[in-house]
Amino acid sequence: MSNITTSSPPHILVVDDDTRLRGLLQRFLSENGFMVSQAADASEARQALLSLEFDLLIVDVMMPGEDGMSLTRSLRETRDVPILMLTAMGETDDRITGLEAGADDYLTKPFEPRELLLRITAILRRAHRPGDNALGEAGMEILSLGNCVYDARRDELLCGEELVRLTPAEASLLRELAQRPGEIFSRESLAAATGAARNLRTVDVQVTRLRKKIESDLRLPRYLQTVRGKGYMLMPD
Repeated sequence: MSNITTSSPPHILVVDDDTRLRGLLQRFLSENGFMVSQAADASEARQALLSLEFDLLIVDVMMPGEDGMSLTRSLRETRDVPILMLTAMGETDDRITGLEAGADDYLTKPFEPRELLLRITAILRRAHRPGDNALGEAGMEILSLGNCVYDARRDELLCGEELVRLTPAEASLLRELAQRPGEIFSRESLAAATGAARNLRTVDVQVTRLRKKIESDLRLPRYLQTVRGKGYMLMPD
């Protein structure tokens, strides 16, 4: 059984054009304590999202019509729902492309059902992790990042007048770095702390995505800095 404990079972939307796989996933995930809905393509997924709230999307990359990459990029413009990509493409560049599109994790077909369950559980834990535990060094609850302000207690990023949407992976990374501003975090420690995929380039991708939201000049990042050969650190004002 799943270890996720919420007031109601987490609701997962499986988006895949393979009818057999959708059925297998629905049965397996239902047996492990999840509510599951299905969509055969991106269009059906969009219709489902108009009427229902989901805790996580499982999205196949290769689908007729709009593919999973395009759907994920589009959803990321308005939603922060966690997304786990499924694909038959296992090359590193393909995984990185998926993460850059906004996916929180990436699983290559064929996969073991138990691994899928573990990844879903890890993503949902990150997504529902209370922001009250994310206090910076010496009780710093508010971090100023130029035009942006990160409220560690609320786990919110405000840039100007706008509340910035963070994916669970981005929020987890920022939360970890904000706990100890000015301290260098190795890529390995960030991967372990945030539940990133085993490939350390995943951390680099999440850093790049987060920089796009807090930095005014991506070529010369001021707040989320790279320490060559050591890792990354957050340097608030």
